[in-house]
Amino acid sequence: MPGGSVLTPRRYAVLGSIGQLGCELCRILPGEVIALTRKDLDLSQPSNARLLLKDLKPDVLLNCAAYNLVDRAEQEPGVAFAVNAWGVRELALACRDLDCTLAHFSTDYVFGLDETRCTPYLEEDAPGPLSLYGLSKLVGEYLVRSLCPKHFVVRTCGLYSVRGQGGKGGNFVETMLRLAKAEKPLRVVNDQVCTPSYTVDVAAAVAALVQTDCYGLVHITNSGSCSWYEFAREIFERFDTLANLTPISSKEFGALARRPSYSVLATSRAAKIPGLVLRGWKDALSAYLEERDPLLSPKGGG
Repeated sequence: MPGGSVLTPRRYAVLGSIGQLGCELCRILPGEVIALTRKDLDLSQPSNARLLLKDLKPDVLLNCAAYNLVDRAEQEPGVAFAVNAWGVRELALACRDLDCTLAHFSTDYVFGLDETRCTPYLEEDAPGPLSLYGLSKLVGEYLVRSLCPKHFVVRTCGLYSVRGQGGKGGNFVETMLRLAKAEKPLRVVNDQVCTPSYTVDVAAAVAALVQTDCYGLVHITNSGSCSWYEFAREIFERFDTLANLTPISSKEFGALARRPSYSVLATSRAAKIPGLVLRGWKDALSAYLEERDPLLSPKGGG
């Protein structure tokens, strides 16, 4: 990665197709796209994975399905591991045996143990998750990488999209705007730094990546970084919205699962994909807000 050859148009299957990233991938992938939901394949009970893939015969399976309820995973780790690790193992084995490429999505939450970190994580850096969710996703990564030779493991971060909401419902941008409109006080953490990422940009990068045979682990996010408080403040500034916004610490917020204080992902490897530009998070936010409602014409970023 990069330097691989460009492959011919393909047949894709997208698992988790009603989620934010899955919905965007279904929209932009070239060629034939088969949208799959939990009704087609439940990763907590993946006994039909092999038969389904054998019947569909995709060249590439993109697994956007995940158990992503970070706090709840602390109380039900068995479910988190069933979906994010053991179900993924079945996908990896089936894809290996059927000679199908597997593109699997992971998270910046595989990092965080290094509390002194202040520079973006490379793919080669040792992971160290703080939560059971992060651990379950890391195990899934290892299983894909060890079992399926033709794989892409894509780590991304802070996704938000106009389309598709999946099981969580909503996204950070919409939550902030909704609460501000309701004139509710907003307490947002200012000690968790990452890169909020627009699914249009992440999906475009993935669509380009799976046209190649540059298999392996890759980070794909928008560029730059901010805290969640800084992200919220930027959202409100774009709309000239007055919000009762207060920065707080993670300790004050009191979430059940620990989050990384710094989980920015270095994207130098992804940036080498031909024709790909990973724009800054402020520019990406502008594009999201324009797509969300062109008539609102939010103020431009930088």
